[in-house]
Amino acid sequence: MKADRTALLAAVLLSAYPAIRLSAQDTTAGKNVYVKWCAGCHGETGAGDGPAAATMLPRPRNFTGAVYKVRTTASGQLPTDADVMRAIDDGLPGSAMPAWKGRLSDGERRDVMAYLKTFSSFFADTSQHIAALKFSKEPGGGAGAAALKEGRLFYDSIGCRKCHGDQGHGDGPSAPTLKDDAGFPIYAADLHQSWRFRGGPTAADIYRRLRTGLDGTPMPSFSDLIDQKFLTDEQLWRLAQYVRSLSPAETPEVRDVIHAAQIAGALPAAPDDSAWARLDRYWFPLVGQVIRKPRWFAPAVSGVWVQAVHNGRELALRVSWDDRSQSPDTAWLAFERRVLETMASDDSSPPPSAAEPWPDQLAVQFPRHIPDGMERPYFLMGAATDPVYQWRWTSQPRRAVAGLARGIDQFDALPSAPAAQAVYDHGEWRVVFTRALATPDTANDVQLATGRAIPVAFFAWDGSDGEHGSRMAVSTWYFLALDRPTPASVVVSPLIAMVVTLGLGMLVIVRAQRRGAGRRSGV
Repeated sequence: MKADRTALLAAVLLSAYPAIRLSAQDTTAGKNVYVKWCAGCHGETGAGDGPAAATMLPRPRNFTGAVYKVRTTASGQLPTDADVMRAIDDGLPGSAMPAWKGRLSDGERRDVMAYLKTFSSFFADTSQHIAALKFSKEPGGGAGAAALKEGRLFYDSIGCRKCHGDQGHGDGPSAPTLKDDAGFPIYAADLHQSWRFRGGPTAADIYRRLRTGLDGTPMPSFSDLIDQKFLTDEQLWRLAQYVRSLSPAETPEVRDVIHAAQIAGALPAAPDDSAWARLDRYWFPLVGQVIRKPRWFAPAVSGVWVQAVHNGRELALRVSWDDRSQSPDTAWLAFERRVLETMASDDSSPPPSAAEPWPDQLAVQFPRHIPDGMERPYFLMGAATDPVYQWRWTSQPRRAVAGLARGIDQFDALPSAPAAQAVYDHGEWRVVFTRALATPDTANDVQLATGRAIPVAFFAWDGSDGEHGSRMAVSTWYFLALDRPTPASVVVSPLIAMVVTLGLGMLVIVRAQRRGAGRRSGV
């Protein structure tokens, strides 16, 4: 009975995307949608070779082979209509494929799905029986220590760490060798960023990917391990729940302001000081630098976590980000070469002829002077007439410098530099900058002040991805606020007011009760 109910539920869910009959009207309308919105990436013939494809990693889907990553069908099988519609509706996070639900009408999305299927003769093969796998219900207790321990056991035993790394940052020993079926370089997923998972961020989504695999990539299906009784279905669920536990419970919200609390005493200068665990973290997404040639459309660093604290005299700023290698790393040179060969640049700037051992780098950017209004320097490292103040850190040599950037190509170092400590640990960099709020060089160094909105921006380079110079990840301007301690009067005054109000209220009640008692005794 339970199996019947599960099958019935699956049928109901899948019916949300009804099967599409490939009528001439459907495919004709679908072609119009495809040419307008899809061919630029996927190509006129659906081969994944559109004009924009050379700037993308991962590459757009080649529909002619009918190999789809995200499916509910078994590995090697065609996707269901619901699978294709889901990819169109929701997009594929972590890639250039956007969500089209809300941009195209229901009819347009159904029509373009019908047209996509005409690119491959496999969909016209009537002997193909396309059916979704039957997936079990998620067992309870997945967040408990015992369940996560069991999931970690299978993470190790079935070899997940070979690609995804010991801590899941995509830095396993096999990671530099990975490529998809078309020969393009491919990154092992960073399991700490579930919001970028192609097939969805939940434990149920991860479980389905473990059952189906990601066809066309090195990620296999593990359904056969259940058939071989190497592990049970529930144990595969525990693995999915463990993987999900590596990411934040919720997709991080991008907030505009970093609040740096004020504390008494010394600041945490070491990246792994326990004090950082008690401070708020702020997530800031980074995107490829696509304005200044040579441009870079697929940066390896997708975002940074930022924390800040001050003591009224100094500021400590901690920036952490996931990076699959501690660059320069010769083990990644072959991968870097494949990335550079795969990624087109501009006609005026051909890709380098050979990979080089570049370091990892990070830049934190401020205006030279805190603006009174919303006017800020040009976000992309300022301009010759309006430079920006930056802290720049490199992994080799391991140091930080301060200077003025007058555009991407010009950086003039200043005599004073922030103190910096850095740690690389299992695919993650953690760097702490420390600097006095006020410095003698008021003309060039930003003077950090409490109670002001201080513009701040971030830049990152992954050396093992061939990133240097203008090939980098960038953010827009955000703000840093050095909070002031709350005056005692702000806390005490409301308390006194509450006590006085309560006392007056009680006095009114007591007097009213006495009057009522007097009237009753006089009757």
